[in-house]
Amino acid sequence: MKSIVILSGKGGVGKSSIVASLAVAFSDERKIVCADCDVDASNLSLLFSLTTDKYLEWKPLSTNQSVIIDEERCIGCGKCIDACYFNALSFVENKPKLNKFGCEGCGVCELVCPVQAIKLTDIENAFIGYAKTNKKFFIASAQLLPGNSGSGKVVSEVKKKAKEIEPNADLMIIDAAAGIGCPVIASVTGNDYAILVTEPTPSGYEDMLRALEIVNHFKIKKSIIINKFDLNKEYSKKIEYFAEKNKIDIIAKIPFDKAFVKAMTEMIPIIEYDKKYKNLFEDAKDKIIEKIGL
Repeated sequence: MKSIVILSGKGGVGKSSIVASLAVAFSDERKIVCADCDVDASNLSLLFSLTTDKYLEWKPLSTNQSVIIDEERCIGCGKCIDACYFNALSFVENKPKLNKFGCEGCGVCELVCPVQAIKLTDIENAFIGYAKTNKKFFIASAQLLPGNSGSGKVVSEVKKKAKEIEPNADLMIIDAAAGIGCPVIASVTGNDYAILVTEPTPSGYEDMLRALEIVNHFKIKKSIIINKFDLNKEYSKKIEYFAEKNKIDIIAKIPFDKAFVKAMTEMIPIIEYDKKYKNLFEDAKDKIIEKIGL
């Protein structure tokens, strides 16, 4: 199974809309599976009118641990508090108390406790599942619970789930989170190809460069899609110049169009909402197939 990751470096550039339409284009002639790896705000399935009540599976997931303190055994020495890098422990009435929203489950407090009064226990920090689109391909997705950590591990579980539900797929398409944090790094690693979606704005350009650093770190082949390219032609040219200078192909330039917003509100990929975009995404698909040898 080949895999491509689509990332942007920032939110609001239309990445998930592009992922949805590319998935439709690929599904017409290839067996695919999608992994929505934006586990803090998963919304790829919404573009196919799929809410969690329509999922074939949606169940609790544990990828993290938290602390349990045995107050009877605790001697109040404070070593756990001194060792906690995340300041998740504090003294209350001469005993350590846990701020559960600060704990990362690293286990240092358990290691330094001289009387074994601290133990780590598994916690349910997310939900994970999958749905089937009207185009007959599956989307694996997860949602990190508010106030919980472990997004990178949850992303790894989403990719694993995608492989489980469609082990014979030709291609996995990964929709990464915005930014360059832990979930993005977990999304990028291990893929055959990366597509950076950007927009012709100062922040769109600079954040694309930051995302590119991650892709280059993992030595992954890549290309660029410029969305809303005609909003700022000067910056579009700047992106094109950068791509040419660094020998990165631009596989699509998508115009600004309010139809994208209308398609999102009706929860339909733009490739199906407005047929004039079919050739654009088909052309991008063909270029990707050529580059990854699918």
